[in-house]
Amino acid sequence: MEFPDLGKHCSEKTCKQLDFLPLKCDACSEVFCKDHFAYNQHKCSSAYKKDVQVPVCPLCNTPIPVKKGEVPDAAVSAHMDRDCKRDSAQQKQKIFTHKCFQPGCKKREMMKLVCNQCQGNFCLKHRHPLDHACKGQARAISKAG
Repeated sequence: MEFPDLGKHCSEKTCKQLDFLPLKCDACSEVFCKDHFAYNQHKCSSAYKKDVQVPVCPLCNTPIPVKKGEVPDAAVSAHMDRDCKRDSAQQKQKIFTHKCFQPGCKKREMMKLVCNQCQGNFCLKHRHPLDHACKGQARAISKAG
């Protein structure tokens, strides 16, 4: 018993394999085997319709709308010339903002290191009460001792 209508031949010119579970390309609507189903495997001429990418400006990190048929590089270049808000992107936020209270120390830390006795903010070197001559209690006591 034969099934002459079962399966289809791969549309790739170099393949033409009879496939019983053929796959239809959603861009060009041709039928392919599993080896030639990907856009780049069968050199799909309509892949640009499905392969949509949104370019991002390297200066201000905003997505740039691209019209159909327009080159993304040209759209980004035009954005950089006209609309780019590069000043806001170039202003970097300072990370090390917490200054040490120890006189003469100019170190800054990313996070507060508050002494639990005098409530002062110190760097890693001066964070222990014995290291910054703490005046919070009569006698400075370190957690380690």
